[in-house]
Amino acid sequence: MKKTFVFVAFLLFGFAMTSHAQDDDAELAKKLANPIASLISVPFQNNTDYGIGTMKGIRNTMNIQPVVPISINKDWNMITRIVAPVITQYNITGMGEKQSGLADAVMSAFFSPKNSEKLTWGVGPAFLLPIATNDYLASKKFGMGPTVVALKQMNGWTLGALANQIWSVAGDQDRSAVNQMFVQPFVVYNWKSGAGLGGNLEWTQNWESSSSTVWLNPVLSGVTSLGKQKTQLAIGPRFNLAAPDGGKADWGWRAVVIFLFPK
Repeated sequence: MKKTFVFVAFLLFGFAMTSHAQDDDAELAKKLANPIASLISVPFQNNTDYGIGTMKGIRNTMNIQPVVPISINKDWNMITRIVAPVITQYNITGMGEKQSGLADAVMSAFFSPKNSEKLTWGVGPAFLLPIATNDYLASKKFGMGPTVVALKQMNGWTLGALANQIWSVAGDQDRSAVNQMFVQPFVVYNWKSGAGLGGNLEWTQNWESSSSTVWLNPVLSGVTSLGKQKTQLAIGPRFNLAAPDGGKADWGWRAVVIFLFPK
C-alpha cells in the first residue's frame, strides 16, 4: 500500500509539473487554496487510516464537501460549505466488528467582503446536523456555534487558518453533550502550472472529555482537465499526532478529487 501511494504521488507530481497548463489553472489553484473564494467546487476527500488503537483497526472516511458562494450584494458574499462524511471502519469498536454509513455533517456559512486588499476573511455560523445512519457514527445532537477563516495570499503562497466551535443545543438526552472546537491552520505554495505543495494541521478539541485529536496532512496537488471538466487532484500522507483513549493511528493517506465550476 505504501509503495502504491508513493507511485501515485510521483505520477501526480510529474504530471502537474510537466503539463502545459493554461494560465487559468494557476488562478484556479489560487482560489482553491482559499476556503472562501468565489468558486463553486465539489470536493471528494478520501482519508484512509491504518493501525488505529490496540486492535490495529482501519477507517476509511470519504468527505463530500460542496462549496457554493452566493452574492448578497456588491460588497458581500456568503460562502456555504457542508462536510458530509461517509465512513467504513473495521476493528475499531471490537475485534472483527465493522460499521459503515453516513456520519453527522457540519454546515458552515461564511460572510466575506468581496474586496479585501490585505487580508481575506469570513465569519458566520456553523451547524452540526445529526444525519448519521449508524449509531456508532452519530452524536444524535443538533449543534451550532461560530466559525471564522482568515488568510493571506502573496507571491504564490497562501497562509491562513479556519476554526469553529460547536455546542449541542438539542437532541438525544442519553447521548453526551457536544462541546467541540476545530482549528485548521494551512499553508500552500502554488506554481504557475497550477501545481501546489502544502499542508494543514487538523486539531479537534473535545472539551467534554478533555481530549485532543490532531492530524498533520501534507499534500501535493495539480489542476487539470478531465475532458471539459476542470479538476484538481491531490494526494498526501496523514500523520496522527494525538488521539484520545489509545485510539492513535499508525499512519494514513489522503486523496482528493475536486470538480470545479468557474464562472
